[in-house]
Amino acid sequence: MTAAPDISPDVAADVAPDAATDAATDVAPNVVPDVAADVAPPRLDPRHYEPARVPAEVRRHAGTPDTLGVGRPGKVGLLELSFEKIGARTELTGHYQKSPLQIMRPLYFDPARPDLAVTLLMSTGGGILQADRLRTDLHCGADTAVHLTTQAATKVYRMEFDYATQLVNLHAGPRAYVEYLPEPVIPFVDSRLYQRTVLTVDPTATVLAGETVLAGRLARGERNAYRVFASDLEVRRPDGPLVALDTVRLEPGGGGVSGPAVLAGHDVMASLYAITPLAPAARVADTLHEALADRGLLYGVSVLPHDSGAWLRLLGDDTRACAAAMRTAWDAVRRLLIGAPAPDLRKT
Repeated sequence: MTAAPDISPDVAADVAPDAATDAATDVAPNVVPDVAADVAPPRLDPRHYEPARVPAEVRRHAGTPDTLGVGRPGKVGLLELSFEKIGARTELTGHYQKSPLQIMRPLYFDPARPDLAVTLLMSTGGGILQADRLRTDLHCGADTAVHLTTQAATKVYRMEFDYATQLVNLHAGPRAYVEYLPEPVIPFVDSRLYQRTVLTVDPTATVLAGETVLAGRLARGERNAYRVFASDLEVRRPDGPLVALDTVRLEPGGGGVSGPAVLAGHDVMASLYAITPLAPAARVADTLHEALADRGLLYGVSVLPHDSGAWLRLLGDDTRACAAAMRTAWDAVRRLLIGAPAPDLRKT
């Protein structure tokens, strides 16, 4: 199966380790993957919370805000979580947070997987502002079962100066089962955001990761009025090699985002990545394809490099229909891999 013509999956296959510019390592949660473990900077050192590189499309907006600038109180958000299996269930064993990032304590309400720690990632700021630098490190140890999601959609507010960044480093240890399924990102008019998600997955672990971005505040008639939305999602192994790379660059005022191979006039773009050894990659891809076959949405499904799993990308205009389709895909692949349906998260 190949992606639909209007979908541009930028998954890099068979990339040699020395070709990767930012080799991740299997390190503790508070060690930045872009810095050698033995010289890890302090948490509030810019080398820790600033991306090692920022795409040119975003970097060109760098500037000095006339309000709180980079590094000032409330502008650097840090969250570090460690999960370990203790007894019959997964427990939160390490926790550090710096406002505006925080969490609710893990909950255990999945009737099919009572060992699964469901954790809501939250922000006291209500959204992402100019000059924000956010970093989240998630370490899921051997045999853990964790579901991570955000409390609500991530709003990226209007920016007059500089830009914002959001880094997520997720490490899944041997035989871990991890779901990282945040709510959509909503870029407001004139916003500029770079987000980088690095999934470091043990060959015996499973990670289901999702990403959804809207064209803007659709209910207000605001579509593609942001300056730039840039996203990199990397899949790596603990010893460093890059398995897959999905690069998204949306710049309405640059090359445009409404044509073929970009958004093709649609308002929602969503992706789901299933990195797993629990089923053959082709079977995972077939399961995702069949789950969305009657949804009436434009989508594409393909296997990941080295048969490490499969992924899908869909485009649509109705946010509810797209959210329902993503849940259907999550439910289908979950039933295939662990024999359990997707639980009702009851966020509303």
